[in-house]
Amino acid sequence: MAIEASYYVYILASGQHGTLYNGVTNDLRRRLAQHRGGQGSRFVRKYKLNRLVYVETYPTAMQAITREKQLKNWRRDWKIELIKRDNLDWNDLSGLICGR
Repeated sequence: MAIEASYYVYILASGQHGTLYNGVTNDLRRRLAQHRGGQGSRFVRKYKLNRLVYVETYPTAMQAITREKQLKNWRRDWKIELIKRDNLDWNDLSGLICGR
């Protein structure tokens, strides 16, 4: 997981195997703060999605947006397998990414 990239595709979860949300941003720290502060996505707010469980990095906005659209079209079980591949225990990765 390279932090140098300018764009991030991420998945938030309500808990292990819980509700999932994927998004894209160029400032992951700011976007997570927005989500956790109740700003931004109504879906995130409604389902209390605050656990960052998966992140991919991309050098360009177009690559990140393309990947986010791809993930949005994936079946739920595919997303779960993707998360489990790198984060078996569904740990909150925000501390690693955002220096918390």
